[in-house]
Amino acid sequence: MRNQEGEREVEDQEPATPPRDFPMPFSQAFMDAVIPATFVGPKAIFTGVEDPEAHLTAFHTQMMLVRGSDAVQCKLFMSTLVGKAMDWFISLPDGHVTSFAQLSKLFKEQYILNRLPHPFLTIFSM
Repeated sequence: MRNQEGEREVEDQEPATPPRDFPMPFSQAFMDAVIPATFVGPKAIFTGVEDPEAHLTAFHTQMMLVRGSDAVQCKLFMSTLVGKAMDWFISLPDGHVTSFAQLSKLFKEQYILNRLPHPFLTIFSM
């Protein structure tokens, strides 16, 4: 139905679809942490094929500039993951991640095969 101005009436509109529930690997304390409105999200993205060490270095460098707490770093790191990398992240058990060090370790272990060889080691392996 439309009102006199030609707009659809509220009861005629379809109900909004609720967001999908995803597992959340962060502890409750991390989930409760608030990211300050002044924080600018990191620019780096990780799809699952890049070097995990390079990604962590780029992310850590950006976080040093804003001095985010452990919880904020974890939440912002999650925002750098897309595609298969996000699938990996949401497959972690609920409440499992309790520190950025732990998340970094899990991340490096998952993507160790993507790591680029160290240039020094390449020279001597010939």
